Amino acid sequence: MGQIVNPPRIADNEALATASLIKSSARKLNLVAQLIRCKDASQALADLAFSEKRIAAEVRKVLQSAIANAENNHQLDVDRLFVAEATVGRALVMKRFHARGRGRGSRVEKSFSNLKVIVRERAEPAQDKAEE
Repeated sequence: MGQIVNPPRIADNEALATASLIKSSARKLNLVAQLIRCKDASQALADLAFSEKRIAAEVRKVLQSAIANAENNHQLDVDRLFVAEATVGRALVMKRFHARGRGRGSRVEKSFSNLKVIVRERAEPAQDKAEE
């Protein structure tokens, strides 16, 4: 009765946003997620805005959602946020058949992916020691 049943999975200085069933394979989505890992949030948004990959728009939406969660739900400073994690996972795979020659059919797999973005607030710079 006195124990927390589900402890929080992220720290106090982090915010999380997820997207499920993104219509892209995990390999292609991971190429875009690699662009933003360990970058400042503003720089990552700029990189995604000018990326030529189709799926970059979906990743940008998830990153903007994580930044909004950090600001509104966790009261974190937006200027000090950076992308701590960008995790990609496989979701369902739709199996279809494509008609081929001689009455045969070949399998077509339409894969979906999940994306999880965690933004973290950078620690305070050590300016107090420099001033002393």
